[in-house]
Amino acid sequence: MVSPEGRAPAQAAPPRILPMGERGLLIELRSVAEVHRVHAALADSAPSGPVDLVPAARTILVRLGPGSLSLHAARDWIADTATRARDAVIAPPPETPVVLELVYDGPDLAETAALVGLSADALAARHEAARWRVAFTGFAPGFAYLTSEDWGLDIPRLASPRTRVPAGAVGLAGEFSGAYPRETPGGWRLIGTTSAPLFDPAAAEPVLLVPGRQVRFARVRSVIRASVRPRPPEPSSDPLLRVIEPGLLTTVQDLGRPGRAAQGIAPSGALDRGALCLALRLVGTAEDAAGLEVTMGGLRAVALRDTWVAQTGAEASLTIAGRPAPTGAAARWRAGETLEVGWARDGARIYLALRGGIDAPRAAGSRATDRLAGLGLAPLAAGDVLGGAGQERAPIPPVDQAPPRPVSAEAEIALAPGPRADWFAPAAALALYGSVWRVTNDADRVGMRLEGPELERAVHRELPSEPMVPGALQVPPSGRPTILLADGPVTGGYPVIAVATEESLDTLAQLRPGSRIRFRHARPAG
Repeated sequence: MVSPEGRAPAQAAPPRILPMGERGLLIELRSVAEVHRVHAALADSAPSGPVDLVPAARTILVRLGPGSLSLHAARDWIADTATRARDAVIAPPPETPVVLELVYDGPDLAETAALVGLSADALAARHEAARWRVAFTGFAPGFAYLTSEDWGLDIPRLASPRTRVPAGAVGLAGEFSGAYPRETPGGWRLIGTTSAPLFDPAAAEPVLLVPGRQVRFARVRSVIRASVRPRPPEPSSDPLLRVIEPGLLTTVQDLGRPGRAAQGIAPSGALDRGALCLALRLVGTAEDAAGLEVTMGGLRAVALRDTWVAQTGAEASLTIAGRPAPTGAAARWRAGETLEVGWARDGARIYLALRGGIDAPRAAGSRATDRLAGLGLAPLAAGDVLGGAGQERAPIPPVDQAPPRPVSAEAEIALAPGPRADWFAPAAALALYGSVWRVTNDADRVGMRLEGPELERAVHRELPSEPMVPGALQVPPSGRPTILLADGPVTGGYPVIAVATEESLDTLAQLRPGSRIRFRHARPAG
């Protein structure tokens, strides 16, 4: 097609594509509507390889699986697809919207209506009449950020967030509406209550409101408040061990829940994946089985039948029936004998694998405990009985012992590029790579805060929520970074200056408060 002046129309410039670690690319778009269009086009045309396509307020994360599509090929596919889709007029496919019954009884309804010059009833009527669509999920599994072209209001968040928002509460913040699937803190203005099952971790499709889904609200007089409670595990047909003392923190972990970030579900799983996989191999068990992650030690348990056990990860003593047992090797654990894990001398997390793996209820496809989202079994307590999963894959290997991983007084962590490095002053990069950082006491499975020099910002505006990945170095206004780990949120509003490599995540798992870190640039892939 040629214009009257004889010139072909200019082709739209491709969107900005930013790095997010080793295998992630962040697509920067101009609006939620563009995010909808581009996300749908990418999902329809995706080659084999992407693990996650995660939309957010103005960005989409494409996270690639190992050994699949190269970053170069992914950039070409993204640029071509996004350029065609973001300005296209696409008729949405016929779809029956999800209807959420809602009582407009929220404690902030009247005040919020007054802020925008409406009566409480008029605000409720406008909210009910709007045609909503899920823009993205985040904050908690099943929490959907809903947008509507019919809404047209910008609602400020509460000045002081509530420490407790009940499950089923429906709120407003900015251009979004959303419903809380479980009890959490929150700063949204609450206008009502729904009883819809927003998140059921035991269901085949645990999330009701997934990105792109249409949503309508229907006013009703009363609802039973929604509640998400973990289903109690059924008694195992193969009792394996009983906990006497759980130590500081012991959880069931496997390799987690990859590929569910678009539903608001973090990867979770063992923080030191290498140590868990090694322990499972040492007892002839499939690497996708579950074991125990023991933070700092102190676990005592009694065997309920004969089995084999292997301990890896942080350096700690292991005794069975009072006798020293090797670590990094398979050991016989007979019925009635007590096993004791000592306190870690080096490192932070110890892994125990039992032959056949640990049986635990699956939540969103995994047996892993996610402490932030409340998925999986609660941390173990005295008296808990765990069963075997029957995932033996091979005989006990004829390897006497796996060599211990050396522990350095100063951990070296490789960093791949982050999407918002240009939001920081040049001095920030010098400080990040030239300083020794210290892990603070604020360190758990969600993330670890670091103590060190302030990373100076060059851009000070607020960042709309963006997808996050384990290893992301978020920098809040204080200028001190937090490294997100396996249970961390899948979206966040602080700029990411860099991302720890997947290999470095295992090293981070073994750092305790007071540990020192030096960062280096990751070597380019390939």
